[in-house]
Amino acid sequence: MKPLGPIPAGYAAIDGVLAVDGIPVTELAERAGATPLFVYSSALIRQRVAALRSAMPERLALHYALKANPFGPVIGLLGELVDGFDIASGGELALLRAAGIDPVRVSFAGPGKRDAELEAAIAAGVTLNLESEGEARRALAIADRLGLTPRLAIRVNPEFDLKGSGMKMGGGAKPFGIDAERVPALAREVIAAGAEWRGFHIFAGSQALDADALIETQSQTLALAARLAEASGAALPHLNLGGGFGIPYFPGDKPLDIARIGEALSEAFEALPAELAQTKFCLELGRYLVGEAGIYLTRILDRKESHGEIFLVTDGGLHHQLAASGNFGTVVRRNYPVAIATRFDAPVEEEASVVGCLCTPLDRLAEKGGFPRAEPGDLVAVFCAGAYGASASPSAFLGQGPAAEMLV
Repeated sequence: MKPLGPIPAGYAAIDGVLAVDGIPVTELAERAGATPLFVYSSALIRQRVAALRSAMPERLALHYALKANPFGPVIGLLGELVDGFDIASGGELALLRAAGIDPVRVSFAGPGKRDAELEAAIAAGVTLNLESEGEARRALAIADRLGLTPRLAIRVNPEFDLKGSGMKMGGGAKPFGIDAERVPALAREVIAAGAEWRGFHIFAGSQALDADALIETQSQTLALAARLAEASGAALPHLNLGGGFGIPYFPGDKPLDIARIGEALSEAFEALPAELAQTKFCLELGRYLVGEAGIYLTRILDRKESHGEIFLVTDGGLHHQLAASGNFGTVVRRNYPVAIATRFDAPVEEEASVVGCLCTPLDRLAEKGGFPRAEPGDLVAVFCAGAYGASASPSAFLGQGPAAEMLV
């Protein structure tokens, strides 16, 4: 029997059925009219933002990385809770504008911005995090043609990465950002061209659960930003410290100690070098804000046995939950937190694999996990589905189409 990942705090049973914000998932599935279904908890998102605000220094602004979950109602909720948004495409900018988010609150990173995306961002007043000298010159030329002053920052490719991170965004050759030694010259060029100078974006890695590693990276980021600001010969108005805060997905994972990170960052802010004394700081987080607040509900269609193994076949699968299936960059497949939602507080009775409806052996949501006995009609919940689920999975694969989404 293979262990399942840890179910996040904040979920409970009502009459044996998993509930989200006090509503049984059976009722939520009825409201949606069908499964599969993503359900996001507004209460858990609010709690997470409040906990971060409490742990971090007041000087630190909080930004939401839209790529984690671009569902419209989630954007609307976070618009009330965070200070800014970080995007990676013109399409994401359009989503924010449709949700009524002021573009002045938005920054735009990404190594392949098209001219049309640069133009839309400059016209709207978005801060562009420049990823190359070529992109900087394209942005300046577009702004000149429009007769506008662009708001420009530089994304830095640091010499270091975030130790233990799921994805390393810095250190060595990278498609992201500009190598640190070339940053001062570009900063001087951008400022001389008359742009509104917005500072640096330094993002070294993601999905880290080690507080010490994050504290070390933030310390290195502050030191690097000070050196680059001094070499650039200009005050640094803003520094995006990146993010990297992870959530527990797999057996043995432990929640991140944000209190320690906040204490260390507060101490660092009290001892800032002169180059950063007037700088505004932000933290850019995606999955940490919304990941544990979401579940993916899928209904069991068939219960079958093959060579002594039990398979629970559902109407969902990797086309909605690519990460839970182990096909989103995982080297060794491990189980996400998964439960029989309609028997949420029942004891383990058997070993079973939860599989999707796709005609591929890759479509496994849980492999040989311990579950109460489940039958066709029961609902399965995949947890940690609030980030990189619906929008990061191949919903068109085999003609299946997207899942419904709901914020409660």
